[in-house]
Amino acid sequence: MKKQTRRSFIKSLLGGAAAVFGLGTSGYFYAKEIEPVLLDIQSLDISHPLIPNNFSGIRIIQFSDTHLGFQYTLEQLEQLSKKINKLQPDIVIFNGDLMDEPNKYRSIEKIIPILQNIKAPLGKFSVYGNHDHGGYGTEIYKKVMEDSGFLILLNESAAISIKGQSLFLAGIDDAMLGKPNIERAIGHIPENAYKILLSHAPDLADEASQYGIHLQLSGHSHGGQIKIPFFGALVKPPFAERYHEGFYKVEGNMPLTLYVNRGLGTTRLPFRFMAKPELTVFTLKKLSDQN
Repeated sequence: MKKQTRRSFIKSLLGGAAAVFGLGTSGYFYAKEIEPVLLDIQSLDISHPLIPNNFSGIRIIQFSDTHLGFQYTLEQLEQLSKKINKLQPDIVIFNGDLMDEPNKYRSIEKIIPILQNIKAPLGKFSVYGNHDHGGYGTEIYKKVMEDSGFLILLNESAAISIKGQSLFLAGIDDAMLGKPNIERAIGHIPENAYKILLSHAPDLADEASQYGIHLQLSGHSHGGQIKIPFFGALVKPPFAERYHEGFYKVEGNMPLTLYVNRGLGTTRLPFRFMAKPELTVFTLKKLSDQN
C-alpha cells in the first residue's frame, strides 16, 4: 500500500508540473512568483458545548509547512511572526515541516529568535511533520522548537487552564516517518474534556474519530498546492489524499471536526496555484445546550 501511495504521489507531482507549464507564460509566472508569497488569513469560529466558559473568546493561531530553504525565506517567517503578534493570539500551534531539509539548512540559528518573538500567553505548541524527521532532522527540529519556546507534543497531551477550567491539546507523531499513537496521546485526558488533536497528517482523522476527539488541526497537504478548475487538487501527498483543505466532518464514535491548513511554503514543486498560503485564526466559543 505504501509503495502504491508513493507511486501515485510521484505521478501527481509530474501531473502538477505539467499543469503549471500548461498555464502559459503569465500563469507560470503567477504560480511561481506571485501566489507563493501571498498570505490568506482565515478567521474562523469553533463552537462546542464542552468548551469551558472561561475559554469563550480565546484565539488560537495555526500555521504550518513553512519548508524553509526550498522557497520560503527567513524574511517571510519574520514578517509572519509580526502578523501573528498583531493578531494577539492566546495559543499558537505549528503543525510541522519547519525546514524542507533540516540537515542541509545553513541558517538554523536565525530561526530561533524569530520563533521566540511569537507571543502566546497560554502557550506555543507543535508536532512533527515528515520533513522534520527527514534529513536526519528529528533532533534538529526538537532543539529549534524547544529553544523557541514551543512545546512539542509527541504522542502526549497538555492541559491549558484558565481559572480552574481546562481544555486539552494532544499531539501525535508524523504518519509517514514517525510512530503516531493517538491512544497514548489522549491517555491522560479526562473523558468529558474538550480535546484538540494536532496531527501533521490530516488523513489520520478517520482513526482519531474513534477516540472521542472533538477537533483535529492538520497541515501537510499544502491545499493540493496546485488546483485546476473542475479537477481540483493535483498534488496530494500520502496521508493527505482524502482530506486536503478546510473543514471536514468526520463520522466515528463521536463526530470529529477536522481543519486542514494549506500551509505557507512549497515543496518538491516551487509553485502554488489556487492554493494560497494560509494563516488560520480560530476563536473558541462556548455553545450552550439550547443552541
